[in-house]
Amino acid sequence: MRSTSRVGRIAFFVALIIGLAVFIFPERSDDAEIMENDIIEAREMVELTLTSSAFGQNGKIPSVYTCDDKNVNPPLSINGIPEGTVTLALIVDDPDIPDVVKKARLIEKFDHWLIYNIPVTEVEINSPYDGSGVNGVNTTGEAAYTGPCPPTEFEPTEHRYVFQLYALDADMPIRGGAKEEELRAVMKGHILAKAELIGLYDRAKKK
Repeated sequence: MRSTSRVGRIAFFVALIIGLAVFIFPERSDDAEIMENDIIEAREMVELTLTSSAFGQNGKIPSVYTCDDKNVNPPLSINGIPEGTVTLALIVDDPDIPDVVKKARLIEKFDHWLIYNIPVTEVEINSPYDGSGVNGVNTTGEAAYTGPCPPTEFEPTEHRYVFQLYALDADMPIRGGAKEEELRAVMKGHILAKAELIGLYDRAKKK
């Protein structure tokens, strides 16, 4: 009888200890696992972005940044630069140039601005740009920015201006004043991420 009572007391204390352990050290809930997965996914979803305070994605570029006014580059903001980025590059072009211009110049698009070896610390490209990036040569032959200037006599009169930002894992070993083909050639194998911002401009409807 005493033996049975002792076994009962031992069983009671074992159950009590187990209960306390579960209370003090609860199992990971499904909600906790989901929350951790969400955090991991959120980190993976961080991406390189390029925005402007002057216009939104597929928005109208104000005329001050075009050939109709001051012809200075719009302000740009860079976010989400990936780990391992050493330098940045920016190419701005117009893919909507008229066929007559394509044939006359033997080009498929018009380069408005090439700038490379932009330090990763320059996350704000002010207007006009006065940072330490290196200017390449645009289609006009100038190592500078030239703004949108779509001809009004050809359709469509509204053109797209594509701002392409590249995060690169190395400095680009090219001189200042390089052309787009040369820049793209040396960027091959070094691109970590790309961001794109598109602005629109129509001289026939400028404001």
